[in-house]
Amino acid sequence: MSRTTRADNYPSRPIRLVIPYTAGAAGDQIGRPWADKMTSLLGPTFVENIGGAGGAVGTAAIAQSPPDGYSLLLGNGSTQVMIPLASTHPAYDPIRDFRAVYRLITSTLAFAVSTSLPVNDLKELAAHAAANPGKLSYGTPGIGTGNHLVGEMFRQRSGGADIVHVPYRGMGPATNDLVGEQIALVIAVMSSQLLQLNQAGKLRILAVTSERRLSGARDIPTVTEAGMPDLTYAGWFGLFAPRATTDAIVERIAQATRTAMADPALQETYRAQGIEPDLDSSPDKFQRLVEEEMKRLTPIVRSIGLKRD
Repeated sequence: MSRTTRADNYPSRPIRLVIPYTAGAAGDQIGRPWADKMTSLLGPTFVENIGGAGGAVGTAAIAQSPPDGYSLLLGNGSTQVMIPLASTHPAYDPIRDFRAVYRLITSTLAFAVSTSLPVNDLKELAAHAAANPGKLSYGTPGIGTGNHLVGEMFRQRSGGADIVHVPYRGMGPATNDLVGEQIALVIAVMSSQLLQLNQAGKLRILAVTSERRLSGARDIPTVTEAGMPDLTYAGWFGLFAPRATTDAIVERIAQATRTAMADPALQETYRAQGIEPDLDSSPDKFQRLVEEEMKRLTPIVRSIGLKRD
């Protein structure tokens, strides 16, 4: 059967979306609503969570999958840019092994602290860290992730304070440990879970790394407003396919996604979580973004000396 015929028949069986994080984390709140919409637009679509190594395990699994459009990745700036840059022997190459399909959302990271920590803003957090060397720990979804990069930038901004990095398999367990006061700080992708815990007084969000305040959380300041503009970091999540996937299949997925993103209900689902849906992405635009991010962040990662191995 020719490649064209296979594309014409696509999809003829269920599509798998791998979210490279544990269940319940921000990836689920982004990928599962998309998968639900695809059921009526492309056909049955199911989610598989493959966590580990900051997202590298699940990402590598898709890199090795057949390029037939039935195995897709919900990737982000950590899996497609930061982890490869910070790895001496990366398990995959984001350019050689993947092709971008559609950027679903732009996101922000949040500095969230335990309610028992006696700080109310980033400057107080930096001062507390400097005054208590080795006693402050922060959780992220893994070494070499964008979260880790921002954490190291904060540590440098705090005068090189001795802050302990604790990598988790996902932000779900890290957030649970924060609420349970096992760690003092998480640097996490903003999500409805974080917002709800903040509103319930279970944790305290000090600042977000976006350039502007979030429409769904206008009371939370940005890092620029908190006096640390160099911590500004824009995140994103989007769809990726194995590199050899045909143009026809990639465009079919992108077009169905574009249709889904035009639905006001899906847009509100995302905005309620403090993230912004991308209504005008495309395979070419998204591929250029990934390549530009790699060029921009390479010197920063090298200057900080961020290493996974």
